[in-house]
Amino acid sequence: MRARRQIGFSLIELLIVIAIILIIAAIAIPNLLAGKMAANEASAVQSLRTIQSAQTAFATTFPSVGFAGSLPALGGSGGAACVASSTQGCLIDQVLAGGQKSGYNFSLTGDGLTPSVYYKLNADPILRGSTGHRSFFTDYPGVIRYNETASATVNDLPI
Repeated sequence: MRARRQIGFSLIELLIVIAIILIIAAIAIPNLLAGKMAANEASAVQSLRTIQSAQTAFATTFPSVGFAGSLPALGGSGGAACVASSTQGCLIDQVLAGGQKSGYNFSLTGDGLTPSVYYKLNADPILRGSTGHRSFFTDYPGVIRYNETASATVNDLPI
């Protein structure tokens, strides 16, 4: 009798390969998620800096108004050409002016005065622990602060 020659892989060999792939994926996925959260936090801090710069430019351009009281006032219309005015500064992109970017919600609160001399700016993760760990806060002086458990305020740790 002649022995049959085996063609292909046995079921055991395929199961071993799949198990190895699953183990590698189980190690890599948490690192990937941690990297994504770190990137979201870095993006949030840079977005705060962008908004701070836009606030300074807005207050300089429109001294009778002072600082903008909302993010849409720093942005512009969704059209092709943006014409700067005291109601739309055309200083930040539409995504950021919408208040949500890279896993974070942004909120800008003015002081309600005319001209405005103060503002508060918060960046909070949309889903804490999934899109980011830390909340960020800044105001007129420009120091960015963070809190790991709740919305950040002026009393939290500076970056």
